[in-house]
Formats: sequence, C-alpha cells, structure tokens
Amino acid sequence: MTSSLDIRLNLTFPDFDVDLDLSLPGQGVTALYGQSGSGKTTCLRCIAGLEAAARGYISINGQVWQDTSTRLFVPPYKRALGYVFQEASLFEHLTVRGNLDFGLKRVAPAERRVDLEQATTLLGIDHLLARRPDKLSGGERQRVGIARALLTSPRLLLLDEPLAALDAPRKAEILPYLERLHAELEIPMVYVSHSQDEVARLADHLVLLDGGRALASGPIGETLARLDLPLAMGDDAGVVIEGVVDAYDKAYQLVTVRIPHSDLTLRVAHSAVATGRGLRFKVQARDVSLSLQAEDHSSILNRLPVTVVSEAAADNAAHVLVRLDAAGTPLLARITRYSRDQLHLRAGQQLWAQIKSVAVLA
Repeated sequence: MTSSLDIRLNLTFPDFDVDLDLSLPGQGVTALYGQSGSGKTTCLRCIAGLEAAARGYISINGQVWQDTSTRLFVPPYKRALGYVFQEASLFEHLTVRGNLDFGLKRVAPAERRVDLEQATTLLGIDHLLARRPDKLSGGERQRVGIARALLTSPRLLLLDEPLAALDAPRKAEILPYLERLHAELEIPMVYVSHSQDEVARLADHLVLLDGGRALASGPIGETLARLDLPLAMGDDAGVVIEGVVDAYDKAYQLVTVRIPHSDLTLRVAHSAVATGRGLRFKVQARDVSLSLQAEDHSSILNRLPVTVVSEAAADNAAHVLVRLDAAGTPLLARITRYSRDQLHLRAGQQLWAQIKSVAVLA
C-alpha cells in the first residue's frame, strides 16, 4: 500500500485562491502552518470532504477520496477520518462516556482499531467518564473530543487548531497528551496551527502556507532552519532537534542529550528521562551566541563546535540570522550586525555556538 498523503487542490473564492500540490508522509504528524487566511482550514475541509475543490485529487495512503478527473467524490461520512475542531463540540446532554460511545458506534466492532480503554488511557480521561461536559475544564473537553475522534478508528486524524481556544495553562496540560498520541499510535495526523512552538513540539513534517500556496514543504528540522523563509524572521525562530538521552543528573536535574549522528551532546534542564529514549527539543535562534573560542569558565553549559553555512538579514535592521552546521545538524543564531562584523563571520568559518541549558525547550 502506498504510504503518502497526496493532495492537489484548486479552489477559487471571490477574494482568495487556493492552489496546492502536496505529497506528504503517510505517517507521523504533518503541520499546516501559516497566518490566518493562508488556506490551512480550507485545505483541511477539502481533505474531510466538507469543501469540494473545483479541481482536486486526494489520496490517503492509497485510498482515493476525490478525483475530479474521474468525477469521484467520496462523501464525508464515508471517509475514514477523525476531525477535531477548535471547540470540542460535545453533546451537552450526554456524559463523557455517552460522547465517546457516539464515536465508537460509528465503526463496526470487527473494524475497530482503537478501543474505549485505549482512548481514555491515552488521553487521561478515565476518571471523567461519568461527568457531563459542563463539569469539564476547557482542556478536559478537548481531550474528550480527541478521544471521540480516535474511537472512529480513523485512517487519518485532522486537528484544526485544537489548542487555539485554550489559555496557556490548558495548552500546557493537553500538549503532552498530543505527544503521546504521536508516539503510541500509527494514525497519521494533519495538524493546523499558527503557533510555531506547537508545531515544533509535535510535527515531523511542515507545510508553510501563505496566500493559498505552499511556500515550503519538508521535514520539520530542515524547514525551520531555512533562512529564505519567513519562519526564520520571527522572535520564536529556531530549530528542532531529535536527540537521544545519554544520561540524567538527578542532583542537578539535567538531561544529557546526544545530537543525531554525532558525538555532540547538549545538557537540558528537564525531569528524569530514561537513557536511550528519544527527546525532542527546540533551540531558539535568539538563545544561541557565537564565540571564536570555547569559553570554559562560564555559566553557559552547552558549547558546540559549528561551521558557518550562510547568513541573512533579519526583520530587525540591527540583527542578522546565521545558519550553522553542528556535525550535520542545523542551528540558527540571531546576533547583532556589530557582533557579526567583530567576529568577521564568513561561510565555512569554524567557531563555537553557546546555548544556555535553561533556554532549551524540551
């Protein structure tokens, strides 16, 4: 079976056009990222069959849901997908258990790939089954909504800014559960967001949308590190690294993480993590400083030998963005133009990147 999500869409609105040709991984989490009006939700609605493209082709791991060249259009209720909206839209007259049973009953028992116990355990809602929706917090409601979508045993899970309606504490509450779904389920997900930190934490593949077009599509680590994209311009610009835990210092609560395919390590302030486990973390460009020498007497614990790859003007006239290579792993640094000139930075130059342990987002 073909393992890819192939999406070709052409839609025309009075003041907006969507023209997309995407071939996405058939597993993991793909993020559709962009500002409001970029076409993220329209793309998701087309995948779900809630919007019909005038010209379109949608194939989900070998199963064609739309092909206008043959006049094929599978209606939404026949598409094996789960859809999670910004609002959980729970049935207020039913308990949590009743809401979950609604999703479960959509699938014949012989075709169920996710059972009630698995869904409630994954989302941490076992203790909520007897409650009514009006007795749930915003984060709890959204977790129930996700569990209900999972209980339809979807071939694809669509999430349309599921954290947008939540405050910061509720977002922090629900993100670990989304990470758990990513780690433990084989259901591919398409995740819509305009939060780079959310995308960095969850996505494997990133599609950057603007004005109904895809500016870029590729693995998250490489795409976030591109200096030719607006992603690098914001204050939250940075790179995502998938490392492996080498050790844990219980006394100082520091995890030592090995950078992929190298002997380089970073120490990260974090709770205990088992040795050998993968750990994803984000290094913000603004938290990377550069030095011609390794500074041994410093509070900055992480000093990595790097090579300058390229630079670009930043959104602030006083700053520049520098792309670095750390044994094959890209890094970004945002520094002043003054510092750039004092260091005489040039492509191919070898120097040291310094990263605070408390600044790494893991």
